[in-house]
Amino acid sequence: MIKKFLIDGNNLMGKIPELKNISREQKQLSRERLAAMLDRYFAGKKVKAVLYFDGFAGPAINTSSLSIHYSNSRTADDLIRHDIECAKNPKLLTVVSSDNSIASFARACSCEIIKSEKMRGELSKKETNIEAEKIKAISNEEIKRLFSA
Repeated sequence: MIKKFLIDGNNLMGKIPELKNISREQKQLSRERLAAMLDRYFAGKKVKAVLYFDGFAGPAINTSSLSIHYSNSRTADDLIRHDIECAKNPKLLTVVSSDNSIASFARACSCEIIKSEKMRGELSKKETNIEAEKIKAISNEEIKRLFSA
């Protein structure tokens, strides 16, 4: 039994200041950056993750560890509710949203809820760790280069 994350993309973007600012001018860029952050976060984890966006799809966003669904003329909330209703075992679902109506519905269906603010913190930790690893790798390479001459 695989745990599945249902992520309210626009809601999560609104809780990440840099993405919120970008989305006003460049919606597609903010979507791509959120998808990349989530892709890195879920990489190597034995879960399924679905990212929902309001509106219509733009250019394809390539990810390796999540699928992306667009609501088209409906709302992303409608799609999330539908997927919760159709789940064989809603207890295996984790809904990421700070939207009270979605959270209440998910809770009533026995889903786990993670507020977008908490997920933002988890993503920030992962991004910080990735940056630290890059710096460490560069430092090790630089040390080897300096002392191997």
